[in-house]
Amino acid sequence: MPERRSDPAGILDRPPAAAAEVLAAWCAAQGLPAFRARQLQPYLWQRPLPGWQEATDLPRPLREALDRDWPLGRLELATEQRSVDGTRKFLWRLPDGEAIESVLIPTGERRTLCISSQAGCALGCIFCATGRMGFRRNLTPFEVAGQAREVALRYPAETPTNIVFMGLGEPLLNWPAVDVALTILNHPDGLGIGARHITVSTVGIVPGMAALAARPEQFRLAISLHAADPERRRPLMPIEKKYPLAAVLEAARAFTKRITFEYVMIAEQNDTDRDADHLGRLARKMGALVNLLPLHPGGAPGLTPAPPARIRAFADRLKHQGVEVVVRRSRGLDISAACGQLRVETESRRPRARAPGTVAG
Repeated sequence: MPERRSDPAGILDRPPAAAAEVLAAWCAAQGLPAFRARQLQPYLWQRPLPGWQEATDLPRPLREALDRDWPLGRLELATEQRSVDGTRKFLWRLPDGEAIESVLIPTGERRTLCISSQAGCALGCIFCATGRMGFRRNLTPFEVAGQAREVALRYPAETPTNIVFMGLGEPLLNWPAVDVALTILNHPDGLGIGARHITVSTVGIVPGMAALAARPEQFRLAISLHAADPERRRPLMPIEKKYPLAAVLEAARAFTKRITFEYVMIAEQNDTDRDADHLGRLARKMGALVNLLPLHPGGAPGLTPAPPARIRAFADRLKHQGVEVVVRRSRGLDISAACGQLRVETESRRPRARAPGTVAG
């Protein structure tokens, strides 16, 4: 087995343009012709390979040198669950023993992959299983974008067409890595997923929203709202204390494309007519689309999903106020598909080392 290089920034942790420069310089240093670097680039993301040994169009000595200097990272599949509705849940094990989740949701020709940006989460939203595990660490760019690469490697016919940052963690609290991952996911020399098919969901990290809005691509923004009244939102989402809803909405005005309000329906917490009226006023003011999501019953012990009849009445009340509303149906009810649920269940059965220190939200 060749000895690994000491450079901590792997080739898959770099945006495509930077990776191309590194490979070009490396090939030149090896005395290789310039076309070799161009030959290597597509194997990173466009036509991903599990390892350089599978690049059979390359000479064996070159493959061995690439394995030594620029190994292609993989995410270890620890657990996979498939729902009767076609939803797939993946638990990926990272080299340091941490675990993250992805969910692949097929809908017609669309294949949406929900990806994680952190191992765990520090924010403590009461309806989210991820919050119960606490914050472990930020992911690297490869660990973020690599979730889509891994699905493409394992199931080429199910390569994701859409990406949503709605898995474990708050993406805008890991902006340096998410910034690079967005480029990898979107760039023609990366996975080539259109910016309008990539959605970043945030609880409202105002500095991160400003950084996302400053990018030239038209990535979609979704705000995890879950209550339109700050007094109602604070018990559900402690981040309201640090970034008040008014500041979050002001930051959202920097986005030229229509934003989405994500709203998990929780019985007796945020599902009254008064809640609908508050949400309707905000949505009209911001021109926002509202996604109503039934609380996944496996993700939040002690909380109850709003009944279907209440959700329909809530949606109708919003529509009568001129708000565009989509009622999402819960997917993967027969598997551990709630955010963080599979990891929590798996880790509860697995001995582990003490968690590293957390960071403030």
